[in-house]
Amino acid sequence: MTSSQMRAVIAGTGRFLPEKILTNADLEQMVETSNQWIMERTGIKERHIAAENVSASDLAVPAAKEALKKAGMKAEDIELILVGTSTPDMYFPSTACFVQAKLGASKAVAFDILAACSGFVYGLTTANQYIASGMYKNALVIGAEVYSSIIDWEDRTTCVLFGDGAGAVVLKAKEGTAGILSTHIYSDGTKADYLQAPGGGSANRFTQQFLDEKKYRLEMIGNRTFKVAIKMMVEAAQTAMKHNGVEASDIKLVIPHQANKRIIDMVAKQLGLDGSLFYMNIEHVGNTAAASIPIALDEALKEGRAGKGDLILMVAFGGGFTWGSALIRL
Repeated sequence: MTSSQMRAVIAGTGRFLPEKILTNADLEQMVETSNQWIMERTGIKERHIAAENVSASDLAVPAAKEALKKAGMKAEDIELILVGTSTPDMYFPSTACFVQAKLGASKAVAFDILAACSGFVYGLTTANQYIASGMYKNALVIGAEVYSSIIDWEDRTTCVLFGDGAGAVVLKAKEGTAGILSTHIYSDGTKADYLQAPGGGSANRFTQQFLDEKKYRLEMIGNRTFKVAIKMMVEAAQTAMKHNGVEASDIKLVIPHQANKRIIDMVAKQLGLDGSLFYMNIEHVGNTAAASIPIALDEALKEGRAGKGDLILMVAFGGGFTWGSALIRL
């Protein structure tokens, strides 16, 4: 690709986390668990939890405003809004439409992308294609989740993992070598039962029995998901590197989906990458699903972990199964 061709460049990032913090000590009072057990198996110390009257769009809007401010843009300038979420405000309208209305982004096309924890990478992929085609000159890509709304707080294997939050990026069309170099996304629906929230759709309609059995809550077969997640994230990262002729020494920063510290450590080991390249904030935010990569990206950039011209590798895995990677030059 020549320098005169258009790319989708990250022009601004933002994040927002609810004020309430749920610590491992708090969870010890709720379920049969311990801080040591949680830390050893997940690396999570605390997570942010939204109030009961707060929706995904409520978290998305302040993250989006911060990203717009950093990009030097107004909401009315945005042409496309994509929200990756598996905990939407409601079935429809889409959460993106609520975000559009709350921002006052009257010119924007807005829709959701449901790819669980891979939702942000799927969103980047979609926005990049619109920008590369010339259809839109900019896009707002958001990951926003309120996983506390679908967690079974009596299930110690899942309730310790997830947190709430939102992260956002503004993409602009720009000539040059910076921007999204490539994205690579994948799906495998044959393993859907490993990680799912089966309730509420047309396949499993709400009945009193359904509610009594808590089938609207998240369900996960942890050991199977763990093994597949490592394999798929490694393969997606390798594909991105090979596609762009990139060596490990070329990468400045890796932003992995913050699912589990042990998963991230294994991915780093199997890729042969120094663990210090992998940005992790899971200790303080937990697994925020589609919001995890943009939240971590905003934190990492604020800390100066990467700058202009640096290569950033993003890699995600989520229910579906879905997984993917993105290689970006700042």
